[in-house]
Amino acid sequence: MQMTELKNFMVQVNEKLEKGLSHYIAKLHAPQILKDAMDYSLQAGGKKIRPTLLFATLHAFGQDIEKGMATACAIEMIHTYSLIHDDLPAMDNDDFRRGKPTNHKVFGEAYSILAGDGLLTYSFQIIAQDSSLSTDQKVRIIELLARSAGPEGMVGGQVADMLGENKHLTLNELEYIHRNKTGKLLSFSAIAGALITEATSEQIKILEVYAENIGLAFQIRDDILDVEGNEELIGKPVGSDEENLKSTYPSLITLQGAKERLHDHTQKAIQIIKQLNLNTTLLEELAELIEVRNH
Repeated sequence: MQMTELKNFMVQVNEKLEKGLSHYIAKLHAPQILKDAMDYSLQAGGKKIRPTLLFATLHAFGQDIEKGMATACAIEMIHTYSLIHDDLPAMDNDDFRRGKPTNHKVFGEAYSILAGDGLLTYSFQIIAQDSSLSTDQKVRIIELLARSAGPEGMVGGQVADMLGENKHLTLNELEYIHRNKTGKLLSFSAIAGALITEATSEQIKILEVYAENIGLAFQIRDDILDVEGNEELIGKPVGSDEENLKSTYPSLITLQGAKERLHDHTQKAIQIIKQLNLNTTLLEELAELIEVRNH
């Protein structure tokens, strides 16, 4: 799988996204240490799958990706805030993220918490001030983002993940965690792109099913990488799930079973997205990339 078109597209949009993120941090009227802590984690690399998904959705509909830049920066800020807080001693207590010291190791716990708080709240301000969107689009996107990131989405999934520690979860319980902790923000990225393009309700439904499948595929691949991944590429120690007695796809259905389920979700995503009858090459290649990624 060459995925040449997607790789070229990701280079292009990631460069634009990084400039956009730097622009938004630079224009903040806030204490410098807070701006530095927010920017540190934003610029720490990463796959930027969520903004890429939003941009690829706009591309499928033939829209200028610049129209989604503010929303893309907002979703990356919320994702980054979640990582900062996940790494804290009260949560996962991680020393490294993407091969670099975690935010609290550099700035201390208090500033780290506030950097996450700042990224979360600033994301909504950025969308509200986006002059390229109508008032109705802003309201719908902000409502969806709040729902996807909040107690009915990512935060609820994180709580369920914590409650499931040191317990033998069922596959349904594990999938609930991942549909919310990981899947809801991925779904938001695709649906937000559709809202920006003023897609039909049927097109949005197709994108929801597509995003649901790649969200589960993404997490299954994460679980597989924790078993057999390259620590240098991943940027954190492998085997931490087993060490922390966490239920994962490999632990519940075997490593081979996890790989088969990963492939199944990938193929479902590719087949459903073709039903848009648009230029969905990037969205198809993105699903393939999630299946084979090594970090």
